[in-house]
Amino acid sequence: MRVAVVGAGVIGVTSAFAVKSAFPSYDVKIFADAFSPDTTGDGSAGLWSPYLLGDTPVDNITDKDNVHPEWEKLVYGFHKGYHFVTYTAEPTLLLPWLMKKFVTLGGKMERRNVKRLHELAEEGYDLIINCSGLGARELIADKTMTPIRGQIYKVKAPWTMQCFLVDDDDDCNYIIPNMHSVVLGGTHQEGDFDRSVREEDSEHIYKGCCRLMPSLQASQIIRAWVGLRPGRPRVRLECEALNTPMGREFKVIHNYGHGGSGVTLCWGCALDVVEMTRNLKVPKLNSKL
Repeated sequence: MRVAVVGAGVIGVTSAFAVKSAFPSYDVKIFADAFSPDTTGDGSAGLWSPYLLGDTPVDNITDKDNVHPEWEKLVYGFHKGYHFVTYTAEPTLLLPWLMKKFVTLGGKMERRNVKRLHELAEEGYDLIINCSGLGARELIADKTMTPIRGQIYKVKAPWTMQCFLVDDDDDCNYIIPNMHSVVLGGTHQEGDFDRSVREEDSEHIYKGCCRLMPSLQASQIIRAWVGLRPGRPRVRLECEALNTPMGREFKVIHNYGHGGSGVTLCWGCALDVVEMTRNLKVPKLNSKL
């Protein structure tokens, strides 16, 4: 079977690697107009924790742990916080590692701007795995996709050993240590396509993070960065049967719309893609947008 994966972000590369690992005889190729270090994921801190997933059912994301006491709404001025152990998987390190593993298995990559999925079907691909992220707005006309603008600072602050996250209804501040830098955030501005660094956001990030950790005033700023997260009311992870303009049927597995949780969900979604690939001979395919 010939398999085309559209998109080389953390979702696309992980899906390609998982499929090639599970089905070594399959011809698997990634098509993308941008590869690491130029993907949206490369700017993220890679914190393994669900974030900005729209209306995706919480039962599909995490196990319930009764963290909200029944009486919290009865107590005036009630405040809550969480303490948990997790890790970071920095895309600037994760993506090159995954791509190297993928190529070692015999996977292929091509830099190309795919305009329509049927282009690849007409070239003989039997299965297309759509991991186009925000690009799904144009690629398959999914207008439920919306950018969630995120601006961050990367700084040198090697004394920072713990993550801090403060969330509210508008924006948030977070401090996430990586191997060679610390990521300070951030913004989540829905419907905003602006990729330029804004001074007002820089001020919000720096001052807010310094309030959380005053020692950051001694940090050295490496750079500011802006990326557009692929927002959607719900993650789309499903199979669909389509036809080319010439009438040739081909199969598509959609795997996009992960908001700010691409790193967190990439491997679980990739395993679901493998299962869907394994079951493609089932006559009835589920399809909904």
